[in-house]
Amino acid sequence: MKLSILDQAPISKGQTAKDALEAAVKLAQIGEDNRYTRYWIAEHHDLPGLACSAPEVMLGYIGARTNRIRIGSGAILLPHYRPYKVAETHHVLATLFPSRVDLGIGRSPGGSAEASLALSKNFLANVKEFPEAVDELKHFLANDFENDHMFSKVKASPIPVVPPELWLLGMSKKSALLAAEKGLPYAYADFMSEQSGGEIVRLYYDNFKLTNINKPESIVAVSVICAESTEKAERIASSWILWNVLAAKGEARDGIPSIAEAESYSYSSKEHELVSNIKRKMIIGNPKEVKQKLLTVKNSYRTSELMILTITYQPEDRWESYKLIANECFN
Repeated sequence: MKLSILDQAPISKGQTAKDALEAAVKLAQIGEDNRYTRYWIAEHHDLPGLACSAPEVMLGYIGARTNRIRIGSGAILLPHYRPYKVAETHHVLATLFPSRVDLGIGRSPGGSAEASLALSKNFLANVKEFPEAVDELKHFLANDFENDHMFSKVKASPIPVVPPELWLLGMSKKSALLAAEKGLPYAYADFMSEQSGGEIVRLYYDNFKLTNINKPESIVAVSVICAESTEKAERIASSWILWNVLAAKGEARDGIPSIAEAESYSYSSKEHELVSNIKRKMIIGNPKEVKQKLLTVKNSYRTSELMILTITYQPEDRWESYKLIANECFN
């Protein structure tokens, strides 16, 4: 079983954005030291508690401080940008860090309607044109436009020896079918989806169009918190759970709350229902419990790779969670 890391660069209460971004670098280094396959960092805009609005910038910083682990975006939100610029940026990264760069793309806004408007005035129209933008990006990455195409003489320079590996991210049948149609590997966000994920990923495999260079490949991203004991894992998870509850009410502007704040919070009956729903989408436990649950997810989805998202109040708890999982799964 391959394990990888999905990072949202969380900012905890009392922490600065710089602290959070430096913690992201440390996490990538821990991932490399503990045999994780990839480190991906997400793109968010004007969302309290999340520090990374420019994955391509962070990947240059992280790539220079790691040596082997694959690094990538999870995801670049393509409707905000022209495919040519995205290809150029990731070609620079792939030139600097050969055979290590992934380019994950998605079509969500990554923030509020106002943030989307500030980024791109035609976001909704661009979402409709997303399949065409994916094709354009593929051609810029492969440098293989047909001779009569308007961009046939345009290169997304520099051209790396090994191009970035393009992934489509999503959590719907629509995204699964698009990945299959375009012959792209597919990353499914189980931790965000309320749908039947197994059915969606199967739909991807069943509809994948084989080419002479591609085969179907999937990653399933799950939310996990691991600690030495189940009780400790539950305590650590309480701050992330409270942050989600506050976010649902529009009250999460101060970052990830502390464990003490989470334990003293008085939940309403309606909020208790929300907590139950949040925990159903999480894996929380000691190393043996987490490994068994990860294997269950892997077998359920028939995937070979799981990508783990872990958000905690203390960065040290997050780093330790990934170390414990790796030690249990790889040794």
